Amino acid sequence: MPDMRTLLQSAWMIDPNSPLHGKKRDVLVEDGIILEIATKINPGKARVIKQQDLAVSPGWIDSCARFCDPGMEQHETLETGIRAAHLGGFRKVLLMPSTLPPVDRKSAVDYIRRQGANPHVELLVAGCISEGRQGKQLAEIVDMTRSGALAFTDDKQSVSTELMSRALQYALQENALILSFPHDPGVALGGQMHEGAWSLRLGLRGLPRTAEEVVVSSDCLLAELTKARIHLQHLSSGGSAEIVRRAKAKQLSVTAEVSALHLLLTDAALANYATSLKTNPPLREEADRLALIAALVDGTIDAVCSDHSPCTATEKDCEFDLAPFGAATFETAFAAAHTALVTAGHADLSVLIARLTHGPAKALGLAAGTLKVGALADLVILDPKAAWTPAKADLVSKSGNNPLLGRALTGRVRATFVGGRQVFGA
Repeated sequence: MPDMRTLLQSAWMIDPNSPLHGKKRDVLVEDGIILEIATKINPGKARVIKQQDLAVSPGWIDSCARFCDPGMEQHETLETGIRAAHLGGFRKVLLMPSTLPPVDRKSAVDYIRRQGANPHVELLVAGCISEGRQGKQLAEIVDMTRSGALAFTDDKQSVSTELMSRALQYALQENALILSFPHDPGVALGGQMHEGAWSLRLGLRGLPRTAEEVVVSSDCLLAELTKARIHLQHLSSGGSAEIVRRAKAKQLSVTAEVSALHLLLTDAALANYATSLKTNPPLREEADRLALIAALVDGTIDAVCSDHSPCTATEKDCEFDLAPFGAATFETAFAAAHTALVTAGHADLSVLIARLTHGPAKALGLAAGTLKVGALADLVILDPKAAWTPAKADLVSKSGNNPLLGRALTGRVRATFVGGRQVFGA
């Protein structure tokens, strides 16, 4: 049952698509619905949430995360992943198909939808492009779409131009979305981090920008050829952002995302061989980071994602070249992006909230939430001025590889409401 009656008192309204944006208002939630928005509301018997610098936005959408269930529950389960999503402020999460077995057929889609049925978070399913994520035979895209799969990707596995072209054609017929991880393994074979001064200094094989940019370019050309929708996942290169900018100027059906971590950090953060920051795509140079921020601000990049990739602490506790790629980032995604964008003065809070709500909603073909009377109360309560340093006690993800532990951040989620029920926060 939803919380019966809750009053958010004197909260800044952060919703760029609402006439209330930037105004300070009381918000009354009752039976899962925004019942009233006004300058002053008598709380009556309502539970009151009030604090200095309180802000409220529609619930956020994550376009790229992994829960590892089934088959790798030692990393994350649906239950622990949902809890971490709540703490991060996300009401909808698109799950990648890199499970064991992979989500490459109707029965696997049905399993995720059945096991993840939860009124307090909407788990969106991405199916595989190829059977077993092997890049050889096209998976059952039509059957999976009709079973509820929203999008298709081989998640961190490369897809040949021929297979991608066929997948786009099938997706166009079913009005489905193809997600591309832009990475050419032939260009980056054995790479461990960004190819540059730091990889040379650390003696690690590099992952060059070209490995990403050549696939981004190819995917944009295929989108132009097929007229299908394609979403480019977790861009890391300034060159990639420029290719997407040109594609959008041609009005191609191309959208893109960037992870919060790539907005905040560069390859210099790996100076001490920090395996927690070993990611794919890798953290790149400052010029790339600034180019990604500029592209996010001007709308070339549509969404900020968590790219939540849980690993166990044991898996990361080894030599750098033996450690798996991935970082668990749900609980710190907003703070990382806010610190990089807003605190640093590159954009105001409304830009970041737009890239967590309306941007991913449009890219994924979903309805974004809104702050208006009568709307479903999917809300995030946040304190944009909160300074904090994440510690293990602040995390609920089952994994132990959040790379921002001990790093000073600003901006924090205080509460999350989904369907009118407060699912996180005191």
